[in-house]
Amino acid sequence: MAITAKQRIWGWMSFDWATQPYYTLGLTFIFGPYFAVVAANYYAGQGFDGEAANAQAQSTWALGQTLAGLVIAFTAPFLGAFADNTGRKRPWLMSFSVLYVAGAWSLWYMTPDSSSLMLFLVIFYIAFIAAESALNFINAYLPSLGTEEDVGKISGSGAAFGYAGGLVSLIFMLVFLAEDAQTGKTLIGLDPIFGLDAATREGTRAVGPLMAIWFVVFMIPFFLWVHDDPEDHGAVPPMSKVWSDLKQTLRNVWHRPSTRNFLIGGMFYRDALNALYAFGGVYATLVLGWETLWLGVFGIISVISAAIFTWVGGRFDARVGPKPVIIFCICMLLVVSAIIVGMSRTQIFGIPVPATSIAPDIIFFICGCIIGAAGGALYAASRSLMVRHTNPDRPTEAFGLFALSGKATAFLAPMLIGIFTTVTGNVQLGFLPVIILFLLGLLMLRWVNKDGDRAVWSAS
Repeated sequence: MAITAKQRIWGWMSFDWATQPYYTLGLTFIFGPYFAVVAANYYAGQGFDGEAANAQAQSTWALGQTLAGLVIAFTAPFLGAFADNTGRKRPWLMSFSVLYVAGAWSLWYMTPDSSSLMLFLVIFYIAFIAAESALNFINAYLPSLGTEEDVGKISGSGAAFGYAGGLVSLIFMLVFLAEDAQTGKTLIGLDPIFGLDAATREGTRAVGPLMAIWFVVFMIPFFLWVHDDPEDHGAVPPMSKVWSDLKQTLRNVWHRPSTRNFLIGGMFYRDALNALYAFGGVYATLVLGWETLWLGVFGIISVISAAIFTWVGGRFDARVGPKPVIIFCICMLLVVSAIIVGMSRTQIFGIPVPATSIAPDIIFFICGCIIGAAGGALYAASRSLMVRHTNPDRPTEAFGLFALSGKATAFLAPMLIGIFTTVTGNVQLGFLPVIILFLLGLLMLRWVNKDGDRAVWSAS
């Protein structure tokens, strides 16, 4: 039976559903904060005082983000060029899937008293690199899924579907697995299922196996319904040809102002957004003192807003184009970043508040909704705008460059956050570079054509 266009779109969207838990559960709301607590306790045991231990924990997490960003930045364009020359994307996706599953599952072994921080940091980011690398190949299928007018809607729907998957996995995690560090109970007062030991945080550590199993199950529709075009298959090229083609593509991009400025601008604002995702949960844990269950409720609310507004953003993309959506989202994220820098448990922009006040918690809940809503729509609209700047004959390479622009400075935000945090000894002030990066990205968009390079490809 022939695969229908609708099946192919659903198969393509299943990747977002399958991988989103790694960002929702792993990076932001469950494993990231758990890692921060384990790291802070470890550094406290090494003689650091409370705030210094927290700052060192954030700096360690930033180191992982920095190194992962460098790896992705340097490999993405080569992988894209190689895949376009061979016409094969699925073998790469299968290889990255194996790395993802193995890395995710291994997170189970990080116990609360672990001193092997660097080992688990490496394991986490190996799986993260695998997910991000696979995403480049997934994005390269996007131009073939519909007309240029449909792409924005498909991109937004796919991202929203992914956030829905993240929401379902987060609710399951909070209801049945993740235990409160104080009570040992889940969000609704249950013991972690399967007899998991709350004292050794086995419920929280089960996030690794859950993400691995989730991926294996929900990638099935993709591998059933999304295939490479046999007519595009070719011989494996020598690396010299891959490098030559890539250099030519880079030269071409440099002479296309809209594409050049979009990729440079995206380099800054997507780096800032990734930093918010990576450090939001860490901030809530170290600055506001939130436990797993508070983080979970925060996650549920922010992911719901992400799913809804990413879908809405896709509809606005179809009506007005992706560029206005991107600009609006960056402005909202700038407001959030300023609040993060200006707020702590005891003050809001210099105005003292009682340590028992819930005002900082309420404000950060609102910030989480905005991060989810604006971040999801920003990602989907950026993917849509990249399609408008893509050579139809070399989509994987184009999205390899898109990944490069998103990761070429991916080391920069975590590195600067780490430096600012270490120098100031303050977690909030460590977020100042995020504001600067969003402003630089917004500035570069001034020189981006809202219709991309359609005229260039039409003329050629």
